[in-house]
Amino acid sequence: MKQLFLCLACAVPLLAQNSQDPNERIQKLITLKYADPQSVQNLLSDFGVERRWDQNLKVIALSGRRANVMTAEDAIKQLDVPSAVHKDIDLTVYFVVGSDQSNVTGSAIPSDLQSTVATLKTTFPFKTYTLLDALSLRSRSGASADTSGVLSGNRITQFRVRAATLEPNSMIRLDMLRAGLRTPVSAGEGKTSYIDTGINTDVVDVKEGQKLVVGRSSVDGPDKALFLVLIARVVE
Repeated sequence: MKQLFLCLACAVPLLAQNSQDPNERIQKLITLKYADPQSVQNLLSDFGVERRWDQNLKVIALSGRRANVMTAEDAIKQLDVPSAVHKDIDLTVYFVVGSDQSNVTGSAIPSDLQSTVATLKTTFPFKTYTLLDALSLRSRSGASADTSGVLSGNRITQFRVRAATLEPNSMIRLDMLRAGLRTPVSAGEGKTSYIDTGINTDVVDVKEGQKLVVGRSSVDGPDKALFLVLIARVVE
């Protein structure tokens, strides 16, 4: 009889657990040991849960249907492993101008971009290609970063990403990339406004070390175009 009582006592928690409603809304706070909270929560966008995270405390708060929260928690456990320790990502964007004009301001195309520009010429046969500027920044995986430069005539080059995330197979995902040129123009009465020329993308996937042409934007009409060439490398 005593043995039977113990078996029944052990069965009660199991029955209670199995009877939990999978549609019940619950909240759960999960502490991460290795992975970046923002990177992890980005990967949970299809799990049907609401997410909040704190970068400093390394925690993610989940809320939603019990079944979805538990599935998301299992996914987090698979992601929060020693190999997920943050790595820095170096990003460089080259501002390349193609033009049919002969007096375009800029410098010669560097040797490591020659093959990329040669490919561009097959699709966009401008007479000349010049390098307007190059901007580099370093981002911690999953974090945002931005930088800018100043050219002659008070023109401003800008480059920023909301998040740069290292993914499997040496792929790097860039969320909300913005790179472009701001050209000042007189707005009258001593005021200045800016014409923005550049590229905005929601998501860019680039393989480490690949020279990727992110996009093309017209500058001063159809006879001149701005191309953005991106290179991403992981810092070991």
